[in-house]
Amino acid sequence: MKRCIVFFTVLLFLVGCTMNEKAVALPDDLPDFVQESDFKSIDWDNKAVEFGDRGIIGNANKSGVIGADMPSLNSQKWMWHLWGIEEVRNTKLTIVGYHKDSKTIHPILVDGWTIGLGGPVNGADAHTPSSVKIPKPGEWAMLLYTNGSYFDTLIYDINE
Repeated sequence: MKRCIVFFTVLLFLVGCTMNEKAVALPDDLPDFVQESDFKSIDWDNKAVEFGDRGIIGNANKSGVIGADMPSLNSQKWMWHLWGIEEVRNTKLTIVGYHKDSKTIHPILVDGWTIGLGGPVNGADAHTPSSVKIPKPGEWAMLLYTNGSYFDTLIYDINE
């Protein structure tokens, strides 16, 4: 009988923990290539850092942003930089913002999810300027995709 009580206690605990875990809701207009598993694999400890001499904040020699050093909840300009892009022409960059606490997904670009990339600048293989709007304060993962394939994730703390 004691084993039965212990078993059901553990079972109720596990069910309760599972029910408290909020699922990620994918917006209807989210590009099809973005998967729920992409958000579950985010390494929140891998924060974006400043590298180089241009004020780029991101993951060194992979991806980064000029403008992220003054994060704001107001619209602002960010210039995205990517390394390892072999063919820049016709390459599209999709940016998906994921808010850690609310587990919500948002377009970060003012004009939607995707923007075209330009050629080399500041040592990066590709770049693009953009207008961004961060919807709420907190810790954000910016998932980057090039031509529908996962590329990198940038983790920023945006509280102003």
